[in-house]
Amino acid sequence: MVKDYYAVLSLSQSATQEQIRLRFLELARSRHPDLFRGEEKLRAENDFQDITEAFNVLSNPERRRRHDIEVTTPTPATATAMSPKQTARSFMQRGTRAYRERRYAEAVREFERACAVDTENATAWYNLALAASREPSLRSKALSSAARATELDRMNVTYHKLAGKLFVEAGMPLRAERYYRRALQWAREDEEILTALERLKRSK
Repeated sequence: MVKDYYAVLSLSQSATQEQIRLRFLELARSRHPDLFRGEEKLRAENDFQDITEAFNVLSNPERRRRHDIEVTTPTPATATAMSPKQTARSFMQRGTRAYRERRYAEAVREFERACAVDTENATAWYNLALAASREPSLRSKALSSAARATELDRMNVTYHKLAGKLFVEAGMPLRAERYYRRALQWAREDEEILTALERLKRSK
């Protein structure tokens, strides 16, 4: 089984280089072998070796790219045993990598696959909306995907803010306002939401 270095550092696959560096420094301080004795020291030495190896791989763009492919490509033996959620997660990881590298059309395809195998996955629909919004020809897909994400997770402020933003850009202010007001229920002091609603008010 391929070792997942993101899991070793407790980071998501979309982590930035700065986040990787800061996480490594944090773990280096808290898990350094010199801080432990006896069996705990031996365990800490093994952990620290994994932590250092993870940092060396993920801080190198080319090694990180190869690692991303390894951890998101299921082997023939495990592919058939994967649940829909596991399969969707694999597609999501590929889509996240493509989005991070600004390969938006590819990201859209991967997120579409994730949505197809796990239709109730709000995060997958949100990511699909985000990626599709980068392609002008996919505006309708971005709108419908953002709307679906808010239906599946009605209390997620981030999803509603994206939907509001996309519907504003599509020239549909009434629907945009609806999403922003829903978001405001859970984030009453969010400056981005308040500013967007004020702009919509002035445009009427």
